Amino acid sequence: MAFCGACGSEVGGAAFCPKCGAAQGAPAAAAPAPAGGAAVASQTSGMEENIAGLLCYVFGWVSGLIFLLIDKRPFVKFHAAQSIALNLAFFAVWMVLAIFGFVLTMITSMIHFPIGFITVFFFPIIGLAFLVIWIFMMFKAYSHEKYKLPIIGNMVENMVK
Repeated sequence: MAFCGACGSEVGGAAFCPKCGAAQGAPAAAAPAPAGGAAVASQTSGMEENIAGLLCYVFGWVSGLIFLLIDKRPFVKFHAAQSIALNLAFFAVWMVLAIFGFVLTMITSMIHFPIGFITVFFFPIIGLAFLVIWIFMMFKAYSHEKYKLPIIGNMVENMVK
């Protein structure tokens, strides 16, 4: 399955990208093996896009930031930016839940029946939900799919264009 080097959409075997119209170069012929049987890596060989996309999520926003700054391929930049946004969303949800629990505890403690501690039970549920989303996004990146998360996906896509 071939993808456009400019926009990342699937091109199949077409000479031009159907989405952005960029010319698609023919794949380079394999170089002959060097004499002596020693395997030498090509200077143009690098990490495959799907592996780089997966690694964007592995160490959270840190690996996302590294790949966003270093890698110039659209597919990898998209997943790097989405990794950063996913981790920021996780942090924001976590903080909102913590503040809500604190405020609810302070308000209800005035009536001598604090119920804010109930929000503590939501922390593992939220953490498990983000863990599932994190693993799902790593799987989608490894499968070479440009999967957009519902809220942050469009923002990220507009940001990396």
